[in-house]
Amino acid sequence: MNYPYTRLSRLRGRETFRQMVRENSLSLNDLIQPLFVYHGEKVRNEISSMPGQYQMSLDYLAEHTKKLFDLGIRAVLLFGIPAYKDAVGSDTWNDKNGVIQQALRGLRKAVPEMMLITDACFCEYTDHGHCGVLVERNDRKVLDHEATLDNLALQAASHASAGADIIAPSGMIDGAVGVIRETLDGAGYGHVPIMSYSAKYASSFYGPFREAAEGAPRFGDRKSHQLDPANSDEALREVEVDIQEEADIVMVKPALAYMDIIRRVRDSFNVPVAAYNVSGEYAMVKAAAERGWLDEKAVVMEILTSLKRAGADLIISYHARDVAVWVKE
Repeated sequence: MNYPYTRLSRLRGRETFRQMVRENSLSLNDLIQPLFVYHGEKVRNEISSMPGQYQMSLDYLAEHTKKLFDLGIRAVLLFGIPAYKDAVGSDTWNDKNGVIQQALRGLRKAVPEMMLITDACFCEYTDHGHCGVLVERNDRKVLDHEATLDNLALQAASHASAGADIIAPSGMIDGAVGVIRETLDGAGYGHVPIMSYSAKYASSFYGPFREAAEGAPRFGDRKSHQLDPANSDEALREVEVDIQEEADIVMVKPALAYMDIIRRVRDSFNVPVAAYNVSGEYAMVKAAAERGWLDEKAVVMEILTSLKRAGADLIISYHARDVAVWVKE
């Protein structure tokens, strides 16, 4: 036989070999579990389009989060569903009775070592379901960026005061990171990082989330401030601006259909990159697994590992608890 002769399969012959030369690995430390915090008491509503995920009132939330921590999950992302909604989403800066503020105080006491991340936006808190304050212009309602930024500052300061470890602005509002950074620094919370939804696309994969968070827009859509799915260069510009405004972690959302964006961000910027494995991606796997069409565990592990391979340092995923259970087993 003539040489050189390459047999790359030599290091695939045994599981030990494969583990020794594996280029990417998934750890529970990489995962963030989203949670939906509901107002009231004794509420544990399973979300029909997201089997295994629940809207939970504060009394159930602490117990559930403690179980996550015991399984090895070290970070949760909190979304609030308030009892009261208005045109500006004022529950987001209600220091005493805001649904997220109450959750932060309760979880800080019940699970002190859990990393508590709060979503900073308004769609779940406004009676119109949009991501901020609306104003009438040219006979149509559009976002008032300046007024929305003012309210984001109030929200971020209130969350930090209640015990948030990380603030995660998700509305794709121009200037949000800079305003939040300035506000946190000025209020004595310069140590609190910002994880920005820097490249968030106007995606069809968010459908189940809108049921879970009860935040679907009453009219129109969010295409004026979220990214066009056809664009990738624009995503890099958005990420660059957020980094200039001192985002500590940047995020790409959704994940599966945007792995090229994750890789481009990873290659272009030396900052931690998060990927949001969103509700629609979760629902598709659950639906196929329930019908016996897919091996759920194998597919989930393959998907999450592929996001690491694409360049994600952190993965926000509704599968986080499932993965933790499988690791324990």
